[in-house]
Amino acid sequence: MEPVSSRAASVLRFSEDRDPAALTQFVRLRVIDPERAYWRRGIEAATRWLRETGESELRVPFTYVTPEDWGALGGHPLGVFVADQRRYYREGTLDASRVNELEQLGMVWSVHASAWDAGLAVARDYAAVHGHFLPPTTAVWGGDGFPIGVWAKNMRASARRSHENAVRRANGETGLSYAGELSESRVEALNEIDPGWAPQGWDVAWQRSYRLLLAHVQAGGVVPAVPGEVVVQGEDLAAWVAAQRAGWDGLVAAQQWLLESVGVEPLGEGEAAVPTRRTQADRWATHLAAARQFHAREGHLRVPRKHVEELAGEVGEGSTAVRLGGWLDNTRRRADKLAAERRAELDELGMRW
Repeated sequence: MEPVSSRAASVLRFSEDRDPAALTQFVRLRVIDPERAYWRRGIEAATRWLRETGESELRVPFTYVTPEDWGALGGHPLGVFVADQRRYYREGTLDASRVNELEQLGMVWSVHASAWDAGLAVARDYAAVHGHFLPPTTAVWGGDGFPIGVWAKNMRASARRSHENAVRRANGETGLSYAGELSESRVEALNEIDPGWAPQGWDVAWQRSYRLLLAHVQAGGVVPAVPGEVVVQGEDLAAWVAAQRAGWDGLVAAQQWLLESVGVEPLGEGEAAVPTRRTQADRWATHLAAARQFHAREGHLRVPRKHVEELAGEVGEGSTAVRLGGWLDNTRRRADKLAAERRAELDELGMRW
């Protein structure tokens, strides 16, 4: 049986005179309205949790219980309390005044929505700096090293699923789940950042290089012809242009039109293709993938100097031999010249500088 507090015990001594106001309060909280007492205690515990942790949002772990040294607030299942309020909110049974009170404390109604908001904020910042929102999958951004490349990849996959399902529904197919789709409002929010963030018909790497070339031309530059002449964000634009001209017939009509609009044309009759080379970004991505594969297998990044990592390829393709040990050693030697983004990618793997 739950122990009775000294204050409650004094009210329950029927052999003594009792304060009518205290008795009324006791009956209301313990008998008539115990839920309201639970609510007030939860709000007080949430307020103190914010003060003690320094957090700006009410993002409390589900298993969190307030410490016993919090006095009257000790032992409160605050994580469960917050989760209950989210559930009532979703069900539409949470009183508007309580919704307002929780929002004043920075309530996070949906953990998924919060992750979206965080990603969108980083996406805006990334696009403001780079001039586009087409990050490579390996990209991280922001002070906390947010994996914006993976986030963008997931958003593109969700947008693609939404589009495919919309076509299937328009064709009369029923019973399709909306799980994993990207809502119209979220698509619009990303379109506002960069209308070309999710290209249709070609990959993101092509779109990124095209956008970098477009920005270069719009800034008054000319289409580069010599490899290494113009390298932007790790992309050798001359090498990329040469590859597009050489593989013109493999491009879709829209890609050809975009290239022609910035002054890139297919090879003329008898014109030889300019030898191309892998871009710096390509080489970095390959070695980083090898480092991640090694770390996932070994649990560390202490790679012997002569180690060669066999990097697994896509389905149906062979592996690639990557001289990982030598690359890491060389990377350490030029650590002061590395972009913060690239250094952060290796820091995540426990790189010893």
